[in-house]
Amino acid sequence: MTLAEIKAAVDGGQTVHWANEGYRVIKDRLGQYLVTYLPNGSAIGLTDRRGDRLIGREADFFVSRAAESPAAGQGGRAHLEGATSPPTSPRADQRG
Repeated sequence: MTLAEIKAAVDGGQTVHWANEGYRVIKDRLGQYLVTYLPNGSAIGLTDRRGDRLIGREADFFVSRAAESPAAGQGGRAHLEGATSPPTSPRADQRG
């Protein structure tokens, strides 16, 4: 898949993977396209810093053939967004 095809598929609600189904391409809330590793939520940009060269070969990107519910399609994105928030700790007066 080309960069344009990947972006169009993600924007169209399709699930795009890289190399295997453990890696999913998402668009985050800032509009960045990222490749996330589903087991731990780590992510890397889909392209180089200039935004014109994919991190992998075009042939390694593919659309998932498995049907997913809309909620399941958000799993990687929700995990990533939660992981980017700073950790919170209870205030000193609330500790038990």
